[in-house]
Order: sequence, then structure tokens, then C-alpha cells
Amino acid sequence: MVKIRLMRIGGKHKPFYRLVIADSRAPRTGRYIESIGYYNPTTEPST
Repeated sequence: MVKIRLMRIGGKHKPFYRLVIADSRAPRTGRYIESIGYYNPTTEPST
């Protein structure tokens, strides 16, 4: 099954995420099919 996931790529205490399309059996930071955007919760407003 294919899912939309948040892949964490930020450092310690500085979260930054990439939105990816990945197989549900793949690890969180593993292989993905396509990158569709990003999410940065530390900015105001969150992007």
C-alpha cells in the first residue's frame, strides 16, 4: 500500500519534514517513490 508520509530530515531539536509518497512497508527515512513538498513547523506560520 502506498501512503503519504512525513520524512524527518532536520537535526536534533530542529524538526524539518519532507512530504513523500512511500510504500507502507518502507522505513520512515528509507526509500520513497516521490517527494511532493516539505513542512517546517518551526517557522511562523508553519509552512
